[in-house]
Amino acid sequence: MARKRIREDEEAVIDMTPMLDIVFIMLIFFIVTTSFVKEAGIEVNKPKAANQSKQKNANIFVAIKDNGEIWLDKGRVDIERVGARIEKLLAEQPTDVVIIQADKDAKHGIVVKVMDAIKEAGIDRISIAAAKG
Repeated sequence: MARKRIREDEEAVIDMTPMLDIVFIMLIFFIVTTSFVKEAGIEVNKPKAANQSKQKNANIFVAIKDNGEIWLDKGRVDIERVGARIEKLLAEQPTDVVIIQADKDAKHGIVVKVMDAIKEAGIDRISIAAAKG
């Protein structure tokens, strides 16, 4: 009878600590490996295009307004500092594509200068954003 009483008193307890450790490690892994998109910070009126393709792995967006303002990472940037700012963003999050969101009334010369600065920063693939048309 004593044996039976001892077994009833012992309850099976599941230790949750290893499972919580694994869940916590997985959470940290997903946070670290998530890619964040660096938006330009403003909305522009993009020109319409009949043929367009989507860029899936672009993380850096440069916006050019109709008055010539250049926006990058939610802040206004001078044309002379675009290359340095792109290099800084590339150090934080490497990518091989930069998307330029130029307003349809933006001056062509400013867009070309921004493209040159991006190429000098080490990016060879530059895409121009367009609205579906």
